[in-house]
Amino acid sequence: MSGTLPTTYVKGFHDEDKVRRMEYRNLGKTGLKVSKVSFGGGALCANYGFELEEGIKTVHEALKSGINYIDTAPWYGQGRSEEVLGQALKGVPRESYYIATKVARYELDYENMFDFSAKKTRESVEKSLKLLELDYVDVIQIHDIEFAKDLDIVINETLPTLEQLVKEGKARFIGVSAYPISVLKECLTRAAGRFDTVLTYARYTLTDETLLEYLDFFKSQNLGVICAAAHALGLLTNAGPQPWHPASDEQKAIARKASEICKERGVELGKLAMFYTMKGLPGVTTFLTGMQSRELLRINLEAFELGLNDKEQEVLQYLKENVLTKPFDWEGNELERYWAAIKQK
Repeated sequence: MSGTLPTTYVKGFHDEDKVRRMEYRNLGKTGLKVSKVSFGGGALCANYGFELEEGIKTVHEALKSGINYIDTAPWYGQGRSEEVLGQALKGVPRESYYIATKVARYELDYENMFDFSAKKTRESVEKSLKLLELDYVDVIQIHDIEFAKDLDIVINETLPTLEQLVKEGKARFIGVSAYPISVLKECLTRAAGRFDTVLTYARYTLTDETLLEYLDFFKSQNLGVICAAAHALGLLTNAGPQPWHPASDEQKAIARKASEICKERGVELGKLAMFYTMKGLPGVTTFLTGMQSRELLRINLEAFELGLNDKEQEVLQYLKENVLTKPFDWEGNELERYWAAIKQK
């Protein structure tokens, strides 16, 4: 809890007490100070099932509570998340938040899912700005680079296009995201100094701590580190994952057992997951999580502000010792499915 007001504070818009309770950290070399908890727009679409009016109210509540970093992408609901945010941000002071979107991952069908070309990258940013009803975004990120046929296209085509868009004032900073962190390291090494932020998701959770191996490297590159999906894309919640979740059936069964224990004891697994991730990573700038309802926002802010009560601490310890005993991830599962489908075309 910083107790001080960030530059994004707007008198008359924010709840000053709540903003003072939020912690703000430097986003690498960007000069932006972002809230420790940030808003994942991935949940503002049918992918997670959401109600429009509640989604918009959640965005407003999050911003007024001191969350000042929003992340979205064309991939989330094929433009729906950006469209909903465009509606939600109408009338909200532009200086009260930073917003990031992405390029490269688009459609649901495998053939049109990814496009790292310069032409599509430029078109995508223009479309995102229209949907968001903004003149610029603060961060533009290359989405899921592990799906590119090789990193050459990312470094020689996607990245220079984004650098040009930054010069044109349509974005301020450039980021990159992927699930396998080894690919991120390779890309960041090859394009040293050209990225400002790195987004990893579900790589420091109750079931996977891979991110720890790479934090020193990210720090050495002076990058803003965005740690997303403490809930492992819904896997570590009482509600459980959506049908599309890439984890194996065996992994889903382990998570289901954890959620059943939490339900029996009247505890929310998602809160335990959020607390665990935020507590263990001082080297990360912000913890990005999808929230499509004010109830989920409340749970996440509670995990940040108040931590866990005795009962929740007890359940967390029990899960670590008896259920979530072996780390697991789903690296390669999605890639395998994608390339198998592409080969069949």
